[in-house]
Amino acid sequence: MSKTMIMDHPLVQHKVSLLRNKNTGTKEFKELVCELATLLCYEATRDLPTEEVEIETPIAVAKTRMLSGRKLALVPILRAGLGMVDGMLALIPAAKVGHIGMYRNEETLEPVEYYCKLPDDIVTFQSENYMVNIKCGMSEFNILGTDPEEFPELPTVEYQNSLILPQSRLKAMISQTLFAVSDNESRPIHTGSLFEVDSEGLTIVSVDGYRLALRHEAIDKKEGAETFSFVVPGAALSEVEKICSDVDEPASVTQGARHVMFKVGDTMLVSRRLEGEFLAYRQAIPRNNTIHVEGDTRALLSSIDRVSLIISDKLKSPLRCVFDSNLLKISTKTAIGDAYDECPLSGDGGGLEIGFNNKYLMDALKAAPADKVRLELTTGVSPCVILPTEGEENFLYMVLPVRLKAGE
Repeated sequence: MSKTMIMDHPLVQHKVSLLRNKNTGTKEFKELVCELATLLCYEATRDLPTEEVEIETPIAVAKTRMLSGRKLALVPILRAGLGMVDGMLALIPAAKVGHIGMYRNEETLEPVEYYCKLPDDIVTFQSENYMVNIKCGMSEFNILGTDPEEFPELPTVEYQNSLILPQSRLKAMISQTLFAVSDNESRPIHTGSLFEVDSEGLTIVSVDGYRLALRHEAIDKKEGAETFSFVVPGAALSEVEKICSDVDEPASVTQGARHVMFKVGDTMLVSRRLEGEFLAYRQAIPRNNTIHVEGDTRALLSSIDRVSLIISDKLKSPLRCVFDSNLLKISTKTAIGDAYDECPLSGDGGGLEIGFNNKYLMDALKAAPADKVRLELTTGVSPCVILPTEGEENFLYMVLPVRLKAGE
């Protein structure tokens, strides 16, 4: 839904007054229009999405925010709007420019378009009855639609509980757990992620029988029961991740009797809930592990990635990992050869030898939101648990081992 905003900034009021003054000359009038356009552009772009990027300053590498890459276009309405283009281009010089010519029908008072030239990558839609005209650059399509009355109504979400948290936080939690959602329809409940809400915040858990992904974060607001939980299909969460931006604007999640609703800005997504008994994940995670080692996340990923170069869908082979004192030895062997690499660690693994699926291990390390991680193990047939090395345990990944055959 569009929002109308009245700019009453003192500078705007001052320049509008000068603009309306009958003694203002033509040159000054044009300059005032340009200046007002710049001020309007500043306010109009307030909600543009941004993303965190890493840049190198003269002093050090720093993390900062930049526009998240969306293309912008300025389309003035001829002829009055032409004077505002330069003022806006001063702030967004990379924006493309199109033009629309319109006049008002003196009898019906409806706008009439007499000219339209837009940038090639802008798509326009026009409809008459059920025929929709779509134009983009030199391409044009006419597609027959259907009666909108036949479109199914959105299901009613019977309110039970709700929570609110920043979009960026929800997006990160989904992206860092969604990879572990099962695609095995024989256990439908595990084709979604568990949302568990209590006084400490929101926990999202995904599991597929080979690995488990868990993220926990605080939330801004909670209404309804003291604790509640529900399971959301992975396909729906994939769409929620797309509509969330890397901003601190709020996103709400509402649990109904049979559905769950996500509201992000002006977008609302309603999905059915998955019914069934989700894995009792707390009992499944071993926490009395005897071996604790720590390592740099990127270094571990790079080492595993190098060894995985000879592994493919046709040439499958597990990683043989040997945890020695302050060192991880990784190797594998396929029909085309073998590979070996080493990665420094902190801690003594006691020479433990264990096998892993290379993709499952890399997925967990890629998702881990920390520069360093702690790996907890016990035996060659027990799971590996990946945790942050310090601070709150806001993420946990568990990867089950693969049995190693002699000679692998």
